[in-house]
Order: sequence, then C-alpha cells, then structure tokens
Amino acid sequence: MMNGRGMKVLLVDDEPHILQFLEIGLLNEGFTVQTAPDGLTAVTAADDYAPHVIVLDVMMPGMDGFEVCRLFKQNGIEAAIIMLTAKDEVDDRVKGLHLGADDYVIKPFSFEELLARIYARLRNQFPALFGEVTAGPFRIDDSRKEIRYRDSILELSPTEYELLKYLVTNHGIVLSKSRILDKVWGYQFGGEENIVEVYIRSLREKLKDREHRLIRTLRGAGYRVDLP
Repeated sequence: MMNGRGMKVLLVDDEPHILQFLEIGLLNEGFTVQTAPDGLTAVTAADDYAPHVIVLDVMMPGMDGFEVCRLFKQNGIEAAIIMLTAKDEVDDRVKGLHLGADDYVIKPFSFEELLARIYARLRNQFPALFGEVTAGPFRIDDSRKEIRYRDSILELSPTEYELLKYLVTNHGIVLSKSRILDKVWGYQFGGEENIVEVYIRSLREKLKDREHRLIRTLRGAGYRVDLP
C-alpha cells in the first residue's frame, strides 16, 4: 500500500472547506501538507516549502491558477502541478497544460481520484521517493525489488537483482570481483570468486547482451556497465 511519508504537497484554493477536506485526507495518507488561500501566498510559499506536488485551483479571485502556474514555472519550481477546475472545457485544460501543468482534475472530484493522480505524478517526476532509480534504459524499483530494462520487467532471482542493481547504480566504474562479492554476497561469503562470472553470464543472457557491450569485462580488473 502506498504511503505519502516524506512527500510534500502544496494545496492552493480560495475555498476553505476544500482546503480543509484535502488537507485532512492527505495528512491521513502520511503527506506533509501546506495550504495557501490565494495565488500570491502560494507563489511565496512554494519557494520556501519546495513541494513535490502542487494542487492548484484555476478559478481564484485576483491571481487565477493559470497565472500562478506560469509564475511557478518562471521561478523554476520543479513540483508536479495538478490543476483543479470547475469547468469541463477543453480550452481550459489545454491552456493549463501549455503553461506547464502536468495534470488536471474536474470539480467535483473524489479524493481517491486526486490521490491516484498525485501518486502517478510523484512516481513519474520523483521516482527516488518510491525507492526508484532511473539510469539509462534501467528503472530500479527497490520497494518492489524490480528492475525494468527498456520498459520490460526482468525476471531476476534475489541475487541477480542485487548484482544488477549494484552494477547499474555504479555504471561507468570498474568493479572488481572481490568488491562485488563484498557488496552483493557480503563479507561472510566463503565461496569462490567464480560465482560472480556465473551470475554475470546469466544477467547477460537476460539482457540479450551477447556482445558484452552493456556489461563489459575488463581482464584482470573486473566488470563495468556502460549505459547507452
């Protein structure tokens, strides 16, 4: 089950009951939440708060959500922006997306829908929050113990997973067999270093790395992953 612990959301809406409703729901999910009742407050708060996601109402008096979104992007705010609109109008949605918004939700909406969209944006823009690391064609999801290669999940044993994760996260670095054994098998491993070769061979087969261009062998030194 997902949990928002360590993830920050900025809620921007001029309707107090909506702010309260969303704040309570997100706090219960483990998120850290800050609220802003208007656009100017939101623009100021975002710089200091550095949210991961901003839920931004479009129809606000004074500075509307479109202008706030434009200022967020102008100020280099890296948060994912989900816009709330009471209008089911294509023009409004297109305008928000052109200004840099990442998604939109039409009022009235369910909390579950908004929550799903928040998690989707977080996974897309901040994979490290979920224990995910992206390196070249690899996407490592440590919470699920999965590695995707070119959008396909590799079928790996627990040891193959740890070995490939170690190689990929240290891509470009030559890793000796003894160093690999220490990090993957542990200091208490009493077997032969040749076990590394066996597992490297298996990984190459699963990656279709027949010419060893991805996992390279450097004679007398060890192995190095070269990412395309």
